[in-house]
This record gives sequence, C-alpha cells and structure tokens, in this order.
Amino acid sequence: MHQFFVTPAQIGEDEICIMGRDVNHIKNVLRMREGEQLKVCDGKNTGYFCRIKSIRDREVVVSITAQEEADNELPSKLYLFQGLPKADKMEWIIQKAVELGVYQVIPVETKRSVVRLDAKKAVKKVERWNGISESAAKQSGRNLVPEVCQIMSFEKALKMAEELDVALIPYELSEGMGRTKEVFGKIRPGQSVGIFIGPEGGFDRTEITAAQACKAQPITLGKRILRTETAGLAVLSILMYQIEQESASEANIIA
Repeated sequence: MHQFFVTPAQIGEDEICIMGRDVNHIKNVLRMREGEQLKVCDGKNTGYFCRIKSIRDREVVVSITAQEEADNELPSKLYLFQGLPKADKMEWIIQKAVELGVYQVIPVETKRSVVRLDAKKAVKKVERWNGISESAAKQSGRNLVPEVCQIMSFEKALKMAEELDVALIPYELSEGMGRTKEVFGKIRPGQSVGIFIGPEGGFDRTEITAAQACKAQPITLGKRILRTETAGLAVLSILMYQIEQESASEANIIA
C-alpha cells in the first residue's frame, strides 16, 4: 500500500488533505483514482488507512477508514555524521541509512573532504537529500521522515555529538574487535547514538584526537578497510539488530 506523510494540521476529524508534490505523484505517476486505498502518516507514531475521496489540481482529499499506533521506529535515535563523499554517493548513503532506521543525517565537512559546496549549492543539495530521505521513508514504512541537516563543520558536529549519550568513530588504527564488541554491548535502547564516518580519505589524525577529547569512542569494523558509503551502514546495521533485540528482550521480561 502506498504511503504518504502529512503534517498534523492536514488531518481532520474524519478526512485528510494531501498537498504539495504528493498530489502530482498520486495523480500522474501512480495514476490512482477515487476509491483506491492508501496510508497516511503524521510523522510521529500514528498511521491512517484511507480511501481517496476526491482528486483536485492542488490537493487530494482522503477519508479515514482506520487508525493505528505504529511501532516501526527504533527506541533509540541514531545520528549519522557523514563526511562529505564525492559524486552522488551521499544520495545512496541517505537512502540506505533511512531504511536501516537512522533518525538524522548530518553532512560534515572534514579536512579530507574533496567536495566543497558554496552556500547556494549546499542549500539545493540538502533540499534534494531530504527528498531522497522522504522517498526512502515511504518505501520502508517509516513513521517519520529522517531529517538531513545543513552541512556543518567537523567542530560543530562534535559539539552536537557531545549532547548525545554515545558517540562512535570507526577508525582503522583503533583497538581490536574485542573492544568494539564491548562498546556496542553497552549501548541500550533509549540511548541516543552518534556515528562519525570520514570521507574517502578517512579522518585526519587530529580529527580523531579531537573526537576522542569530546568522548567519541574509536572502534574497528574488522580487518578490511570499508568505503565511506559502506562503513556507516555497517554500524547502523549492527545497532539496528542489537537495539531491536534488546528492546524485544526487555518487553518479554515485562510481559
């Protein structure tokens, strides 16, 4: 079933008004008609099963047939601090990170970042990236659309990460897998976790030192060197599995 996102202001007592670019998608891409069913989310935890009531030029009105309190989100907020990669790798990273449960993606300029965007180009890039996040959220059945933030400096990213419960930074010279297992094993559902990933050239040593001074924990992801578009997704996959497993175990104990 096709899924769309709206703001709470678009939700009425028994109907919802879908506006914006989703109208064109419903009308001209999906070619949906009155009477067909779709799902609408409010960007939080509520999902609405709906039937199309009317299709107009600038809005699609749907009637609510059922409502559910969805539980598709991780109990922890995962923040991906991604060093700016070359070409269109960022688009792929965002799409897959959203599928794996990321809460927010923060593009970061680092010392070894090849890509340098001026203010005007950066705004357009971030706008496009947020569109990719929304599409991935729809496809994967997320309750919310993870935000892709404005590009920030490494120093500002570290300050943001200081407010989180845990910060991780994969680094090829960090200790062995035993240490990595220990670090992951201490992460619990409900904690906020930041993941720092360098660009193609990795992090400069001074950046690792600065990250450690801000309580970021260096970890290794194994004996092989992972590409920038692989490393963050590997960490997100591990965290998704561990947090959901821990959450399920806690629920069973309470039950």
